[in-house]
Amino acid sequence: MAGRSTGLPTQKQVIELLGGEFVRAGYEIEDVVIDDRPRPPHITVIADGDKPLDLDTVAELSRSASALLDSLDSDDPYVLEVTSPGVERPLTTEKHFRRAHGRKVDAELVDGTIVTGRLGTVSDGAVDLVVRARGDWAVRRIPLAEIVKAVVQVEFSPPKPRELELAGAAGTEAGA
Repeated sequence: MAGRSTGLPTQKQVIELLGGEFVRAGYEIEDVVIDDRPRPPHITVIADGDKPLDLDTVAELSRSASALLDSLDSDDPYVLEVTSPGVERPLTTEKHFRRAHGRKVDAELVDGTIVTGRLGTVSDGAVDLVVRARGDWAVRRIPLAEIVKAVVQVEFSPPKPRELELAGAAGTEAGA
């Protein structure tokens, strides 16, 4: 396929056009997916930041992104979606680990072992992982270079206060 016949902007154009607006709101565009198969075509902007993307922020970013995209020289209709990467996205950069601070993760290490723990501090190319060891909580420092894959886990029950305390996560309770 030589090019788009729909007159839609390219991924690069969308990122250049919307990037500044997202940064001002405290988010970065991680990816833009343009699907011109459905009618009308869909433009999905995936954004992430140090604070989670909530519904009010999604609505605000969607309005401003739509206005900016509408200013392009195209009359073609499209569907715009602004979303977060989702929990199934693997953590691949120090920034991803930092943003997932306090969350429970499964991490596969270069030696093939799987470590499950709560993300603590990320610094100097390593992460503190709060793990269960001999019936108690312990902090294990793991270089990011030794992590092959890490994925945030969905939790159905609240974490233990001591586990959160060791991870340095907000909302900890003392004395537990």
